[in-house]
Amino acid sequence: MHASEERRGTFDGVAQILVYNWPFYAAAVAFDLVIVLALIVFAPSGVYRIAIYLVALPPTFWAVSSILVSYYVYDHSSLYRWEWLRPVLIERSGAWLNIHAGLDQTTAPLLRIFPDAKITSLDIYRPSEMTEPSIARARRRAQAKAQPDADSSVLRFGYETFDTVLLIFAAHELRSREAKVELFREIHQVLKANGRMVLAEHLRDSQNFLAYGPGFLHFFSRSEWLSVADSAGMVLIATRSLTPFVQCFVLEKAVEAGAFNKEER
Repeated sequence: MHASEERRGTFDGVAQILVYNWPFYAAAVAFDLVIVLALIVFAPSGVYRIAIYLVALPPTFWAVSSILVSYYVYDHSSLYRWEWLRPVLIERSGAWLNIHAGLDQTTAPLLRIFPDAKITSLDIYRPSEMTEPSIARARRRAQAKAQPDADSSVLRFGYETFDTVLLIFAAHELRSREAKVELFREIHQVLKANGRMVLAEHLRDSQNFLAYGPGFLHFFSRSEWLSVADSAGMVLIATRSLTPFVQCFVLEKAVEAGAFNKEER
């Protein structure tokens, strides 16, 4: 999709989380209302009241914590100011490929910060792989704003076309390992020699479990991402914690003997 020219508002990030995941939050509110009603109507005491509190606490905590953490990550932190990109890029004015999965909110601000970069935006939405209801809601909202879809495969680009490839909160939407390896191999092909891919993701770790509860299973572990990268001939150059909840991996195209190459496609 083409980038929206609208600037981010103070609460845009957390508002989108609420809109795209509203069934979860609606269920959490309904659950709490049932709990409150049960406490009023039945007036349990002692061990029963404690048991009700213990049942109600986890979903209520995670509903609140996910909103607070989402606000911190997407609206309050420096993540979307993009200055963190400067030290990890080799070529700031070259050809960039910015990959997203349905709603491009990064190309326009990146062009404002890196005006000399030639940025191509690409939607890689694959309905067979990206089955989460939240992404379907996000795409419907994007289409309502008349943002046209782009080609869904990076293979339409020539070999060694780009200096930099950005994958910001998009790759995890591919749920199978095979699909992620395929995408990373495609990226390997379109990157120039020693070109870099910047991957930013929440991880399946203790911090994100604390923030999102069972929802952290929507993310993948650090070891999974590094294994996928290795399978595609990408070498880890550096990692950077953008927040306690978001990790950035800087990966470089491996060109030494034995690395995945175009003849292996």
